[in-house]
Amino acid sequence: MSILSFILKKSNIYPLLTLTLLIISAAHSSHAASYTINPAGTHVRFAIERFQSPDTAGGFYNVQGQLQYDSSLKTGNISLVIPISSLNTGNKAFNQTLTGPSFFDMQRFPLARFDSNKWYFSQDKSRPMVTKVDGHLTLHGETHPISLTATKFDCYLHPALKKDICGGDFTAMIDRTKWNIDKYAWFGVTKNLHLNIQVEATKQ
Repeated sequence: MSILSFILKKSNIYPLLTLTLLIISAAHSSHAASYTINPAGTHVRFAIERFQSPDTAGGFYNVQGQLQYDSSLKTGNISLVIPISSLNTGNKAFNQTLTGPSFFDMQRFPLARFDSNKWYFSQDKSRPMVTKVDGHLTLHGETHPISLTATKFDCYLHPALKKDICGGDFTAMIDRTKWNIDKYAWFGVTKNLHLNIQVEATKQ
């Protein structure tokens, strides 16, 4: 037996060391809580400028997905699945144009998807807040990186549902031509889409 082992045994430090190791192990094995996206409270809205006329607003609804989040560990992960068929601008004819082959081409590409790969937090140690989320947007058969700026994000106990909820608002701007949606891009229909994304998720 080594001198160190003899000293530890005699001083009865083994139980204390075991407890310390268990605490450290538990801390490292902890993981972010899992949440399911609430389709009723999650949507992706956009605005389109057309031939110098007032912007036409629309959105994608019935969004599905998963969220993992832990503010204390400053970790997060989110995946959103966006059905192109849910597009609604309030104008049925324009809906059909946008979901048709010249734009989002719903028949060939029925779903869009966003998957995060990095979350950014404020420097407030007592209550770090989400400031930005990087990820990849898959749309129209193409995948490219985008960044979402968080204007609000928080988790709380819903007073009516009695469940833990995470929710927030994000903004982004994308150039639709990067996803090969370039119809009329040079003839009056803006190629830049301003996105406003609202997310709500319930803890599993």
